[in-house]
Amino acid sequence: MLIETAADIAMRLAGQQIRHFRSTELEQSPAWEDSILALQRALSVIPQAVGWRVLLEYPIIRLGRRIDAVLVTPHAVLVLEFKREQADTASRAQVEDYALDLFHFHELSRRQPVVPILVSGGARGASATPLVMHAVTDVLQTTPTGLADLLQDVLARCAIIGPPLDPLTWEAGVYRPVPTIIEAACMAYSRNGVADIREARADQRNLHATTSAIAHAIAHARDAACKTIMFVTGIPGAGKTLCGLNAAFANTATQRGTFLTGNPSLVHVLREALVRDAVAQGAHRGDAERKMAAKIQRLVDFRTHYLAHPTEAPDEPVVVIDEAQRSWSRDHAIRKTRDMPRPLSDSEPGHLLDIMARRSDFAVLVCMIGGGQEIHDGEGGLAEWGAALRARPGWRVLAAPDATNVSDPRQRLGPIAKLVVDGNLHLDVSIRHIRGGAAASWVDAVLRGDAQDAAAIARSASGVPFMITRDLPAMRAGLRQMTRGTRRCGLLASSGARRLRAEGLGAELAHMDAGAVARWFLDHYPDDVRASDALEQVATEFSCQGLELDIVGHCWDGDLVRNARGTAWVARTFRGTDWQIMRAPEKIANQLNTYRVLLTRARYQTIIFVPRGDPGDRTRRPDEFDAVATFLLACGADVLTIPQLLPPLKSADPVLL
Repeated sequence: MLIETAADIAMRLAGQQIRHFRSTELEQSPAWEDSILALQRALSVIPQAVGWRVLLEYPIIRLGRRIDAVLVTPHAVLVLEFKREQADTASRAQVEDYALDLFHFHELSRRQPVVPILVSGGARGASATPLVMHAVTDVLQTTPTGLADLLQDVLARCAIIGPPLDPLTWEAGVYRPVPTIIEAACMAYSRNGVADIREARADQRNLHATTSAIAHAIAHARDAACKTIMFVTGIPGAGKTLCGLNAAFANTATQRGTFLTGNPSLVHVLREALVRDAVAQGAHRGDAERKMAAKIQRLVDFRTHYLAHPTEAPDEPVVVIDEAQRSWSRDHAIRKTRDMPRPLSDSEPGHLLDIMARRSDFAVLVCMIGGGQEIHDGEGGLAEWGAALRARPGWRVLAAPDATNVSDPRQRLGPIAKLVVDGNLHLDVSIRHIRGGAAASWVDAVLRGDAQDAAAIARSASGVPFMITRDLPAMRAGLRQMTRGTRRCGLLASSGARRLRAEGLGAELAHMDAGAVARWFLDHYPDDVRASDALEQVATEFSCQGLELDIVGHCWDGDLVRNARGTAWVARTFRGTDWQIMRAPEKIANQLNTYRVLLTRARYQTIIFVPRGDPGDRTRRPDEFDAVATFLLACGADVLTIPQLLPPLKSADPVLL
């Protein structure tokens, strides 16, 4: 790099076709020649830079962007972003996010400091603070002329622990980013597939096998001109939605698809995210909104339209149903709609099968099944799909093993003629929890009330990403400290947490307000105080199911407490002036599932706030909250202490899952 001219390097970069990114980004990048010239001048006065590796336009798949320059040195990885204009908060967040991405998702970046450096014309020179191993430092700022001094200062302050990093080895190292659901949706739609994500994932075999199995089943249905339904299962955060979006967004002459969900919040957020992404690429907002309204639909709207038009066949041969086990049972559907203009006469599964059967060529229903996600009365589970299919024997049925052998009869398909069981339709590796794959199994043990099993899971994973605090200001402080770059934090609580208002947590996000939900999940504080990271509005299970945050503040309340002996959970609902114990098994199961949803939303860390209660208020008894906190600590959760930063990944951890 020091030999070539800046102009030559800039020309080579401009001529490259980088497949991960949009061509419009080339126009938005700062002048390469000026940036390269500044970098060359800085490196020319640093003798040890001869052995460094300089990587320009390093691709960040998760964010759909590129880092201007990565300097790989023996004792630190330096992430440089060049800006012509005055440095601002957004620029600082951008370069910090790049550094965090490399730290968490590049296997060789966890043993060295990763240093984000913002180089801008309006920045004042900044000296480096002492660097710490296994961490991302604060953002350092400098001008192009001050870059050499800053780089030398950084290297002089590096703590040299362990063997030096070989720059060539780092360049060849594995980079495995984990996109959020929103990022994955934008990638899948704009690139018509998730190949980039699959190639980047540590557990690509699991995700790739399921994606391929779905594609193969769709191709078979098309070639055989038959009706096919498949049931894809998976643990929370395993990528079911990602696989479903990939199937729905595939856009070929014979495979047009749509994504259906009964979760209005997921519809609001995904639609708005995809619209914003399309507008950023030059599309007209109105056109983008119409396209996304067809690609991502509320299940009730799809169902109602085709029931109102009994001879019309769906235009899309492939329909993906998110959380299909939550479809209404026959009894609930009839009772719920009896007074509506178009009442249902069968279960939702029955009606959906009949609607898709209207197609004269082929039809495919891809049912994504998430165990333990039922949070509403009347959700029929897989048993209702099994009953509907036994009444309609013309369908070819493919299912993951979990759809046929689970102990809960509500979640079993039951006997179906010619059912084909395919192990590739099950996703058993979590891709949501960046800090390890034990979070889902730990939450399952906690909600079973098995402290011994939960503690064993925590020990075997060298800890789980859950912390406990009894202090609300401490939780907010912890969330703000742990949230860096463009990572997102937010407060979650059960919809039944009626007594949290005594703690000042009464502002609940309106989950049916499309604009409010989209702003909460997509915008950022302080630009918008309605955003999740303002930590003012609390989202419930209805707002966050199917979505995720990087850092979660989970607010516990008296709707789920330990019994007097401390041996089991007690589910309660607040009626009038006091708590009432739930007795119906379905309601108890739904309440436990509510907490399962809330406890599995975080990608990095969950801070659980358990109030101290008030001895003078029978609805907020301190002994009940003490019992909850004691149980969670016995399960292996840590105590939050302030100041406390996000603990680093351990070298023994699996590589980013």
